[in-house]
Amino acid sequence: MNAAALFVLPFSPHLGLSNPSKSVLSSHKLPPRPRAVKADKSRSWSLRRIVDLDPLLRNRIAGRTRGANLKSDPFDVADSPPRRADVVEATDLDEPFPKRWVIVILCFSAFLLCNMDRVNMSIAILPMSAEFNWDPATVGLIQSSFFWGYLLTQIAGGIWADTVGGKTVLAFGVVWWSIATALTPIAAKIGLPFLLVVRAFMGIGEGVAMPAMNNILSKWVPVSERSRSLALVYSGMYLGSVTGLAFSPLLIHSLGWPSVFYSFGSLGSFWITIWLSKAYSSPLEDPELSSAERKLIIGNSVSKEPVKNIPWRLILSKAPVWALIVSHFCHNWGTFILLTWMPTYYHQVLKLNLTDSGMLCVLPWLTMAFSANLGGWIADTLVTRGLSVTTVRKIMQSIGFLGPAFFLTQLSNIHTPGMAVLCMACSQGTDAFSQSGLYSNHQDIGPRYSGVLLGLSNTAGVLAGVFGTAATGYILQHGSWDDVFEVSVGLYIVGTVVWNLFSTGEKILD
Repeated sequence: MNAAALFVLPFSPHLGLSNPSKSVLSSHKLPPRPRAVKADKSRSWSLRRIVDLDPLLRNRIAGRTRGANLKSDPFDVADSPPRRADVVEATDLDEPFPKRWVIVILCFSAFLLCNMDRVNMSIAILPMSAEFNWDPATVGLIQSSFFWGYLLTQIAGGIWADTVGGKTVLAFGVVWWSIATALTPIAAKIGLPFLLVVRAFMGIGEGVAMPAMNNILSKWVPVSERSRSLALVYSGMYLGSVTGLAFSPLLIHSLGWPSVFYSFGSLGSFWITIWLSKAYSSPLEDPELSSAERKLIIGNSVSKEPVKNIPWRLILSKAPVWALIVSHFCHNWGTFILLTWMPTYYHQVLKLNLTDSGMLCVLPWLTMAFSANLGGWIADTLVTRGLSVTTVRKIMQSIGFLGPAFFLTQLSNIHTPGMAVLCMACSQGTDAFSQSGLYSNHQDIGPRYSGVLLGLSNTAGVLAGVFGTAATGYILQHGSWDDVFEVSVGLYIVGTVVWNLFSTGEKILD
């Protein structure tokens, strides 16, 4: 007999007690145990204890008794205690929010700020280019200057995170890029060289973010939650793009284009205050972490000790590492072109004004945020049900390559804003499955060196951003948008072949 049945029994209408008063309830007690049975205190559960244990059950009982004060009139239940599942479920209701997911959410918010500060230039560049008389080649140079600094800190950020811990590295990155964002209007008014330097400085700060985050999550998140946690963090980037693209036009029309950089840059100060007080590089360093959660994390993730020496020769001798590097390059070429040039495409090709261009850019990024988390849930579910990690990573990344390739080929036949935005949304939505593909693979093949591995592969990704963003400006001066998309599609196909031939989900680096 479960606990709920014991509570309902005395109030049964068959006993004439469907509406008991307090006095009737007090007088109606269960018969005592037979003398031959020795009372076992360990199995004696008072009603008060059980009701306190489960607040949902307490509410149900309160409704049935219509005001009867059960706590003031407990009675001994000479029966078995509640089932273990009931107790565990009830107890979970009172447990605090898992600390590992606090870390994940803080990383999510950092990446939200990261892309807010990055994409604001893609909107502000329209009034800025009109004010300063920049041609498309100059615009491409400005857009690509961010990647000069971003490239410098990929591997360095990974080494730094793996050796000293991700908390300090990510804190440095957010503070650095926030200051650079706020300085952008000042640099632009001084002159183009100063603007290029500040944008490169901003890239230095954002360049350490991904390796630092990857290092932190490799220590905090169990393997069974890996895809979901990474998908949530990367969806912060997508929602950052949504926020930046949505609010930038409003700020520009109300306060002028410099206000975008001042307001977005100031948000980093709020984040760093919370980060320094709540985050730790490893669960072993957190004094407030519960022993149960610490045991869960330590038993299901990787070594928590900092890496002292990086086995570069071993790392670079592995084919799956090179599959990561090549695939990351192929993936980021198309992704960064869409990130930096999409508002210009809407403005030039679809003839949309600044506000409409910014607002329509939001939908593809919203689609990515949804698809990334959907893909993470699917990937973790498939792994839990017994499908190999290698197979799951190949499936997810194949969707992340072939989906965008298909939808970008359709843009040449589309000339209405609605269909173009829908096609972009589908392209970006399928692209987001990459978060459960190559972006989760660093922790699969070398969890202790996940920061370095991400630094290596993302260096190739940044090179794709540098060359792709600059090349797009050149292509548009001598060709068309169809030519831009054809290059991206070709690289997506190359990435698909390389990934499926050489990638693995097994650990190859200890």
